[in-house]
Amino acid sequence: VKSEGPKLVPFFKATCVYFVLWLPTSSPSWFSALIKCLPIFCLWVFLLAHGINFLVSHRSASRILAGLIFSAVGDAFLIWQEQGYFIHGLLMFAITHILYSSAFGMKPLDLKAGLLMGVVSSSCYAFLYSYLSGPFTYLVAVYIALIGFMGWRAVAGVQLCTDLWTWTKLSACVGAMLFMVSDLTIALNKFCFPVPYSRLIIMATYYAAQMLIALSAVETRDEEDFRKRS
Repeated sequence: VKSEGPKLVPFFKATCVYFVLWLPTSSPSWFSALIKCLPIFCLWVFLLAHGINFLVSHRSASRILAGLIFSAVGDAFLIWQEQGYFIHGLLMFAITHILYSSAFGMKPLDLKAGLLMGVVSSSCYAFLYSYLSGPFTYLVAVYIALIGFMGWRAVAGVQLCTDLWTWTKLSACVGAMLFMVSDLTIALNKFCFPVPYSRLIIMATYYAAQMLIALSAVETRDEEDFRKRS
């Protein structure tokens, strides 16, 4: 992790630029979209800096990079969500969660973690249901199922009670949980009631989640290379 820290400096700087400028959401523009997406662009560069061969030979990393690309497109759509592009952003992030789930894999299965995430996801949807109408009744259900599945695959990878757990999997797990917090805050603020400091909560947890998930891809590379040398 220490060796990767300096490579994340552009990401931290871009994140600081976003929070310092704090451009108003009431006047969306391409400049606003650029500033919002800049930290994600930096995570693209962070992964690409490890080489194309790294991405080709490590499918989980390439899928996380693809997820980051769809995330950036989703971020841009959400800049204009009041102009009718919220569903477009929702679709982009749904694809992101599918890609992340694929990157995390299906082993170990851990049905207990799956049951727990199913209960959490169902509870969230049950709370939101009465506030939803029209196509959002179904779209939000599908989205919650996808992000819940992604969370399950991330949590299942962490085996804290055994010698199989790694910082990689813990990073992915924490990142997935933060992503769920960010999206739940969006849903509450948009469909239910104004959430105090919602934008700060949403973006802080979102950027942290994306960084941790991107970092987990690089650490996976290091672990696999170590096993090959051993």
